[in-house]
Amino acid sequence: MKSNMLCWFEIPVKDMNRAVKFYQEVFNIKIDVQEFCGTQMGWFPFAKDKDAAGASGSLIYNPKHYNAGTNGVLIYLSSQENDVNVELGRVEAAGGKPIVEKMQITEEIGYMAAFIDTEGNRIAIHSKN
Repeated sequence: MKSNMLCWFEIPVKDMNRAVKFYQEVFNIKIDVQEFCGTQMGWFPFAKDKDAAGASGSLIYNPKHYNAGTNGVLIYLSSQENDVNVELGRVEAAGGKPIVEKMQITEEIGYMAAFIDTEGNRIAIHSKN
């Protein structure tokens, strides 16, 4: 296999402005919102180097095709501080709810935590430390 299976993700939102504010506050990033093929999309930052590891994605508002929820696929976002507790510590102030405190997956893999975002989605965070 030449690359990891995940190449793109979309997180459904009910209110784009609220969701953008939440993710920008929790991850200390800038999300660019654009209209794309009749759908509002909030693009997460991405590495422009074609050999960069990982996948990028967006927040997406299109109630006809996407609904927020806590059941189904669980997306892990990388900690921008290399410690899931940093982002997890910002979740409540940004309007979300922590649901899994920092826990070690394995020594090799690192740590994870999880939260419910302002839109009702269950999202995880990953870090090596």
